[in-house]
Amino acid sequence: MIASDVEITGNLSAKVDLHIDGNVEGDITCESLVQGESSKITGSISAKNARLSGHIDGSITCGQLVILKSARITGDVHYDALTIEQGAIVDGRLSPYGSAK
Repeated sequence: MIASDVEITGNLSAKVDLHIDGNVEGDITCESLVQGESSKITGSISAKNARLSGHIDGSITCGQLVILKSARITGDVHYDALTIEQGAIVDGRLSPYGSAK
């Protein structure tokens, strides 16, 4: 868990689940990611599962992806399964795995 008062500059790689409430400037690779509403991530995200509710500036590659209504995403999103709550903002392309680029 990365608390709301923590700022990280650099890439994160974990073989476990991550819960991020703070700010990360760098790429994130993990098994599962939960992002808090007050969190900001600047960099790409790669995870099997993700539940996003903060600000993201970067591309996302994810198997099971849930974008909550408070999320603000700038970047392309590649997914296997996608749920987007009404009110979420995604400024980028949404592409399911296997689609033509």
